[in-house]
Amino acid sequence: MTAPESSPARPADRGGLWWHADFRRLWCGETVSQFGSMVSQLALPLVAIVVLHAGTWQVGVLGACETAAFVAVGLPAGAWVERMRLRRVLIVNDLVRAALLAWIPVARLLGVLTIEQLYVVALATGVSTVFFDVAYQSYLPQLIDRKQLVEGNAKLQASESVSQIAGPGLGGALIQALTAPYAVLVDAVSFLWSAAWVTRIEVRPPRPARSSDPDLFREIRDGLRFVLGNRMLRAIAFCTSSANLFGSMIAAVFYVLLARELRLSPGVIGLLTSAAAVGGLIGALVAGRFAVTVGQGPAIWIASMVAGPCALVTPFVRRDWTLGLLVVAQIAMWMGFVVYNINQVSFRQALCPPGLLGRMNATMRFLVWGTMPFGALLGGLLGSPIGIRGTLLAGAIGQSLTFLPVFLSPLRRMRELPSYAGSAAGRENPATDPFVPSET
Repeated sequence: MTAPESSPARPADRGGLWWHADFRRLWCGETVSQFGSMVSQLALPLVAIVVLHAGTWQVGVLGACETAAFVAVGLPAGAWVERMRLRRVLIVNDLVRAALLAWIPVARLLGVLTIEQLYVVALATGVSTVFFDVAYQSYLPQLIDRKQLVEGNAKLQASESVSQIAGPGLGGALIQALTAPYAVLVDAVSFLWSAAWVTRIEVRPPRPARSSDPDLFREIRDGLRFVLGNRMLRAIAFCTSSANLFGSMIAAVFYVLLARELRLSPGVIGLLTSAAAVGGLIGALVAGRFAVTVGQGPAIWIASMVAGPCALVTPFVRRDWTLGLLVVAQIAMWMGFVVYNINQVSFRQALCPPGLLGRMNATMRFLVWGTMPFGALLGGLLGSPIGIRGTLLAGAIGQSLTFLPVFLSPLRRMRELPSYAGSAAGRENPATDPFVPSET
């Protein structure tokens, strides 16, 4: 028997979302899971580079495998998730990812670990992550009031930023102590922790009503039409997808630069990554206040414009004082990215009708993460003919221009962005009149 859906706003009214028991449970699970993911983010490429002696192209392929699922199943995942209980989707995919990652240390212990196995684990984990992320972003607006979305996203992003600060340093220490394959086990355990906390969430929305039109392709088309038919969402999609394309180019050879050319130890690499993530924490803390000060629309494009050019430092880093300059640039870049993400994700969630949340999130994930495997492959491909630093420079130049779609959109001057609740208030029966957001 399904528990009745309760109003998520009441507990939070007493003192913010920290008083919201179910939000705290979601936060506890996701925070520890993020710590584990930061360990794997550092450990997986180092398994390939240090343990399996992979070349630049193989490291690029591994990076592509991690995000290829967003191209392969990104669009239908939204329609499928809308037909499922979101809480169950989160639990199942936490358990699946735990099992997949646990295979890496087992395979190493048995002496059978290969680069092809890393590809398979990365691909399968990516598919599971697609379903988890689509369900996660659709579940939050059901768990809390839409007016609290910026606060909720900011708190979740803050914990993610803390994990990005401490996680790589912890990961580097674990890799040095245990070696990279065995450090991945920490991430597997963190997914089990996340599943346990999500299981305790009490607010359980009823089973989604069976669609009167079970045509999967028509449902996918509705999600695409909603996103691409709105000029602001379209601009956000183009901005984020291009940033992810060039960011993946950079990421494909970044660890090769640090580990192979600069010969930095895993511990030092972890500390560099941790220090850079300080900017993410600062961004999470100031995102809401920054939007109030400059306006919701300008907060999106200004943050993107500041973040992109910071990547221009990376191609010129040596094993000297420029490592400090890299840390400063990474702090500024992550601060900008997090301010951008919190405000644009909160805007998307507030704008979208409840019945389209899954498909909207899946469509955006498909558009903005779908470029990442191509960026990773491009980075790995260019790493040999133009060199690691040439690839980093090409990616950084592209990254510097990614703010243009949102700058040239109506977001540039909009201090207050529209929401579905505000638009639906003026209609007699919004449930039978699907919302098509205004572009003005």
